[in-house]
This record gives sequence, structure tokens and C-alpha cells, in this order.
Amino acid sequence: MSSRSSRSRRSSVPSSNISDEQIADLISKLQQLIPEIRNARSSSRVSASKVLQETCNYIRSLQREVSDLSDRLSELLLSTDPESAQAAIIRSLLM
Repeated sequence: MSSRSSRSRRSSVPSSNISDEQIADLISKLQQLIPEIRNARSSSRVSASKVLQETCNYIRSLQREVSDLSDRLSELLLSTDPESAQAAIIRSLLM
């Protein structure tokens, strides 16, 4: 789709949709949250597509980390007394 046709489509969309300014603000907020981009030189401009790509990568890495931690907690739970306070804590973390 050409930028011209997407622009004409955007103008025919109801005004309740998000504006370009709001999108830019959200991209800026994402940029501040993603370590890979935040730690980059602040003088270099990062495209919106790069911010979105890095955001997806970061979310995937967080999902892997959560999964790995959950697996480790499950293994730890198997090696503890099921009636212990430690087991109760681990079960609550896994829920």
C-alpha cells in the first residue's frame, strides 16, 4: 500500500482513532522502556519500526525468562517437602 493511499484511508477513519502525535508519543515511551534502545547513544535517532521490533524482541526475551524461572521453581518444588513453608511459597509463586 502506498503512503498516499494509507494517508487517504487514514483521513476517512473516524476521529476516535489514535493520532499520529499520539503514536509518536507512545513510540517515545516504548523507547524509554526498552533497555536495548534506551542504552544506545541518545544522539542517534531510532525509527519507529526499530522501536517496535526491539519491543517485540524484548517481550519475547521476558517470556523466555519467565518460562525458565517457572521451570526452575517447579524443579525446586519437587525437591522440597510438600508440607513445608518453602513449598507453600513456591506454589504461590507458580500460580
